[in-house]
Amino acid sequence: MNRENFFRKFDKIVEGFGEKKPRLLLHSCCGPCSSSVIELLTKHFDVTVLWYNPNLWPESEYEKRLETQKKLISCLAEDGAASQLTVLPWRSEDYFSRIKGLEHEPEEGARCLECFRLRLEETAKIASERGFDWFCTTLTVSSRKDAVAINAIGRAAAEKYGVNWLPSEFKKREGNHRSIILSEKYGLYRQEYCGCVFSLNSHGGTDE
Repeated sequence: MNRENFFRKFDKIVEGFGEKKPRLLLHSCCGPCSSSVIELLTKHFDVTVLWYNPNLWPESEYEKRLETQKKLISCLAEDGAASQLTVLPWRSEDYFSRIKGLEHEPEEGARCLECFRLRLEETAKIASERGFDWFCTTLTVSSRKDAVAINAIGRAAAEKYGVNWLPSEFKKREGNHRSIILSEKYGLYRQEYCGCVFSLNSHGGTDE
């Protein structure tokens, strides 16, 4: 079975746009990952970045990554890739209640998929409520994340809330490499673990 070509679908969608850019709500997992994605998407969309990451632990890490996101948006705007930012408060209870029973799952397993589902459903819900034309996520820029699974979750959330999902595999076409270049250019904080308490502990940290 041939694997889906998400960028081909992306190209077909944006080719159909006129002069007016549609509104897109972009879920961002972190500043570095979002850098090349925002740079690309602002060429085709009026982009609002959504900061909703209740999986992040501890709260100090959440705040540190949020400040990095703000710094990136400011730097990109100065370079002509302007976007807006919507921030939701740190609600770790959203995450822990959603992954209950999956605490002992391995990294990149069922717990991570549920985390993706939590964040993308919230993004789709907000996109629908606030009249966005499209929504998507930066998660597919990571070489360690399954773009097929993420796009499936995105499509399901789109159907649930009645808003268009933008298919993506942002790591392709040098997207992942470009994010590294931009992170270095802007001096962004690049975290050493994915974000949740389980990934923190697996990297030798603590949950304090």
